Amino acid sequence: MNTYTVHLRRHGLDPERDVVLVKEGFSWPAFFLSFLWALWHRLWLAAALILAAHIAISAGIHYLRPDPLTQATVVLGVAAIIGYLANDYRQEKLAQLGFAVDAVVSGLNKDHALRRYLDTDPALAADFSS
Repeated sequence: MNTYTVHLRRHGLDPERDVVLVKEGFSWPAFFLSFLWALWHRLWLAAALILAAHIAISAGIHYLRPDPLTQATVVLGVAAIIGYLANDYRQEKLAQLGFAVDAVVSGLNKDHALRRYLDTDPALAADFSS
């Protein structure tokens, strides 16, 4: 089972956009597609910083010419850091947009976790059914 934080903004116009679930823990999509992942989630500053980091690392590798093991270690290390911090970036951005953490819920996937959350709040579930 995966654990998700439920971010809620009650005073929006569209109920579907007012509940966002963010997976806790490591983000494999951010690990493999760091820059594109940040763009997909509209994390513009994070995308710019990731792109700048990749450019700096590429330039450093080009000029310093380390052995292949060192190159792989640096690239995988940066990707791992991005993977570990990615969902925290999303949570921070949601907080800036006016979302508040309302609950922590677990489920087999995001839809299952959302269903479990809505089972605990019938009033919010009614907004989704109408």
